Amino acid sequence: MKNYITHIGILIIGLILGWLIFSNSTKSEQNHNHETDKTSNINWTCSMHPQIMQPEAGDCPICGMDLIPAETSTEGLAANEFKMSENALALANIETTIINAETITSNNIVLSGKIKENEKTNAIQTAHFGGRIEKLYINSNGEQVTKGQLLALIYSPELVTAQKELLTALEMKTLQPNLYNAVKNKLKLWKLSENQIQKIESTKKVIPNFPVYANVSGVVTNKMVEEGNYIKEGSPLLKIANLTTVWAEFDVYEKQISSIKNNDKITISTNANPTIKISSEISFINPVLNTLTRTIVVRAELDNSKNDLKPGMFIQGSLKSETTKNNVISIPKTAVLWTGKRSIIYVKKQGVEPIFEMRNVTLGNEIGDSYELLAGLNINEEIVTNGTFTIDAAAQLQGKKSMMNKIGGKVITGHESHIDSQKTTELLETALEIKKIQVPSKFKEQLKHVFQGYLAMKDALVNDDSSLTQKSTATIIEQLNKVDMKLLPDADSHNKWMFQLKNLNKALKEIANSNDIKTQREQFILLSNNITQSIETFGVNQKIYKQHCPMANNDKGAIWLSTEKEIMNPYFGASMLKCGTIEAILE
Repeated sequence: MKNYITHIGILIIGLILGWLIFSNSTKSEQNHNHETDKTSNINWTCSMHPQIMQPEAGDCPICGMDLIPAETSTEGLAANEFKMSENALALANIETTIINAETITSNNIVLSGKIKENEKTNAIQTAHFGGRIEKLYINSNGEQVTKGQLLALIYSPELVTAQKELLTALEMKTLQPNLYNAVKNKLKLWKLSENQIQKIESTKKVIPNFPVYANVSGVVTNKMVEEGNYIKEGSPLLKIANLTTVWAEFDVYEKQISSIKNNDKITISTNANPTIKISSEISFINPVLNTLTRTIVVRAELDNSKNDLKPGMFIQGSLKSETTKNNVISIPKTAVLWTGKRSIIYVKKQGVEPIFEMRNVTLGNEIGDSYELLAGLNINEEIVTNGTFTIDAAAQLQGKKSMMNKIGGKVITGHESHIDSQKTTELLETALEIKKIQVPSKFKEQLKHVFQGYLAMKDALVNDDSSLTQKSTATIIEQLNKVDMKLLPDADSHNKWMFQLKNLNKALKEIANSNDIKTQREQFILLSNNITQSIETFGVNQKIYKQHCPMANNDKGAIWLSTEKEIMNPYFGASMLKCGTIEAILE
């Protein structure tokens, strides 16, 4: 009996020990498998191309950089939302403002325009009789003439015959006075004066080359004939403008029309003398809208007795409209990014970490340094007012919706939904700084070929040739693909080039997909900005003029590059070919 009990006890102890041993082994195996699964599920991504996701470590197939482990996030962020660390915000000097409603009693509307001749005082000097111009006393446009001044001598067979008729009728004056008066009146219809007729009668000689005198005083703005030309009766000889008064004409956008009315006060300054302010008032509002530019012309008449205002001068006008608007929301101009027809701002959302949301807004009139907000924001929302371009750059670097990238969707996992603080800070440093980097001459030569393709596109826009502009994108893209980024010496130069390359390709894609020259010119702004940054950073061993037009980009100004000192504006073409100045010279 005792032996039986002993055996039973040993068996129970063995079962307990076996359960303990195999239970720990199973748990250990399960833990091991969990860690193995966890390791095998890691994805690898590229810091510059977060859309790349690979199951194993290696090189980025786009840029060749080492892949890094992708972070997994359980937070769902929309395609137009992204995070930034506090360190990145401090680096970029980001400032935000809470918007609110306010009452505006006087709106300042800033307009751009030109000085033009007062068409009411313009005159055309015509020929009162046909013939050949034997002598022309006006040599060029711009000459000053006074009323009664001798302008030309004209040989007219008809006038010679009429003078002979006068001398014949003069001999028969007592017998046939009616004939004499008829011939004399015929000469007066040709604008011969009484003194000239009396001279013919007293000398009894025909004047072969008859003089033409100025009917008005002014400046010759168009010389329409040359010596030796044959002209008909009524042919124009000269266009003469009286510049004692001139017109200041401004283009007013469709959305601003309701804020302007006749007799509104306007303060005008010229680019030639920006410190001198001229006070005037609106005297004319064109009732017809230009359907191409979506603008109307408004006009003020200015005194020009000192001849300081030259037709063709660029001017700015500050218009005070006394229209009162209540509960108007205004946002600073620095908060707005423009891309084509879209106006974009960034909203800072409430939360533990800074989250920014890209938002399309609808804007109204300019109000000093602000825009009237029509739609897209609510009162008490917080928006970025300083560092907006940097915020947009951060969105681009994270693969999110941005100024030039409309595509996006829900992003709930993966490295693309968020870049760590240190990496964001590094990328923002890359985007913010433009400093010269020493790179191999071979890289500069490759970049120079890209620049030559850019010049061809610039010339096509100067010539208003949308078809050639579209075709030139293929050459630039081909040369961009030949740029070997492995020649760059370090990660800093690599990151700078990748940032610029991304924007270059975006602009080129938009230009290639559009035959509308207005759209092409809008994208050429982005292209010019980034090709300029590339050349400023890396150089191309060539003298280049960085030129600027203050009226491009909806009067915000835009730059372009040229190897010629002469201004040839690609943003306006023939309509304002010489608008612009040299801003800098790049070596």
